[in-house]
Amino acid sequence: MSEHVAEVKDSEFEAQVLKSKEPVLVDFWAEWCGPCKMIAPMVEELAEVYSGRLKVVKLNIEQNMTTPRQYQVRNIPTLMLFRDGKVHATQVGAVARNQMVQFIDRAIA
Repeated sequence: MSEHVAEVKDSEFEAQVLKSKEPVLVDFWAEWCGPCKMIAPMVEELAEVYSGRLKVVKLNIEQNMTTPRQYQVRNIPTLMLFRDGKVHATQVGAVARNQMVQFIDRAIA
């Protein structure tokens, strides 16, 4: 992880994501997932770009199974943007940087 992206666990999800004052982008991923590894540098870069306006966290679905089940994460990577404790937007699969920027901008506008 970088200084702009935090790893969260099921036990921290409520405090770190649902109760966050700022919007939170959650990257549901796994170590074996090729597309997850492919978008990881972009997620870290965008975490830096949006620093102060958006919190970015990663949740490993293999080590934390409760939260992905609760939010019906069936494919990875899945990116969910939370605002005020609720899912505001969801993006499934690896996407280009401009699509990711549009996804974030629409959700935090």
